[in-house]
Amino acid sequence: MKRAFSLALAAAALACAAGAPARWGFGPFLRPEGVNPVIKPDDASVFLCPMRGAQVHWEVLHTFNPAAVVRNGKVYVLYRAEDNTGKMEIGGHTSRLGLAESGDGLHFTRRPAPVLYPADDSEKAREWEGGCEDPRIVESEDGGYVLTYTQWNHQSTDAAIATSRDLVTWTKHGPIFSRVPGGKYAALSYKSAGIVCRAKGGRLIAARIHGKYWMYWGEGAIRLATSTDLIDWRPVEDAAGEPIVVLSKRPGRFDSSFPEVGPPPVVTREGIVVLYNGKNAARDGDPNLPADTYAAGEALFAASDPARLIARTDGPIFKPELPFERSGQYTAGTTFTEGLVLFKGKYILYYGCADSLVGVALSSPRPPVR
Repeated sequence: MKRAFSLALAAAALACAAGAPARWGFGPFLRPEGVNPVIKPDDASVFLCPMRGAQVHWEVLHTFNPAAVVRNGKVYVLYRAEDNTGKMEIGGHTSRLGLAESGDGLHFTRRPAPVLYPADDSEKAREWEGGCEDPRIVESEDGGYVLTYTQWNHQSTDAAIATSRDLVTWTKHGPIFSRVPGGKYAALSYKSAGIVCRAKGGRLIAARIHGKYWMYWGEGAIRLATSTDLIDWRPVEDAAGEPIVVLSKRPGRFDSSFPEVGPPPVVTREGIVVLYNGKNAARDGDPNLPADTYAAGEALFAASDPARLIARTDGPIFKPELPFERSGQYTAGTTFTEGLVLFKGKYILYYGCADSLVGVALSSPRPPVR
């Protein structure tokens, strides 16, 4: 197994890197030869949908935007899968989360049925018919798992929490801000949330800073939130009571339209490394990228002050280059990063390709983990 992984990394070194990373970043991310895409649609998978009361081909159209975690010496990927119901447009189908496992991080075996999906439960109004989308996952200090995901009901989005002990059976806890006093954020439509973690024992574990857990969240602008239990979260607010913005768009850059949170950020010796996805604007964007392309960048925040930005990459460190990253239901192209694991001494990045497929890229562990 180790030899196979080493050979894959050697092959990846011959592939083209997407950009020169900062010295504090996790790159370069290199695509291994002969394995991508690692998860593709499967028209044979069927599932008895509790909402429709009928069998549905739950991953027949698209499989993309993955979360990833290491458990019992294997990599597990939770990925978004779309069925063929609804309108034939982005966001028009029902999404559910599938689970796949791998002994080498590159070749996966999938479960036949989704593990998180809309049902007749407390979250039905927020998840039906759009579904459960775009997960990020961290391991908790007690060995459990905390998942953030997007709830979509074809009207608005919420970033929600679910927890599990085995990655198969999940308990839904509702939107991350649902218990803020007075329902202050009840009407807010928001998504994309990554809980800060650090490397322990070869895995990435949710990290406390000043006695609290921290989360970077948001699409359009990236903000902060804190929690004492990983379930109930509070936005970090300014003096006027508004959520502070810690990362925003930049004209002329790959993130000129907006930034959006990527995988769970990681505490390192240099600070908190935040991998994020940037959308390129049609006007005043990066001239080296097509309009509306999603590419990945990195930002570094102070480990002692998660709101203080130290550095940020000028250009993308990973961008759509291969045909399957630029052709699919999102034709402008995406390398949409959501999953990051430390596995056998290497960082592995899992990403969505054009809202249609799951890809993988490899890196060495830099900066040093803390």
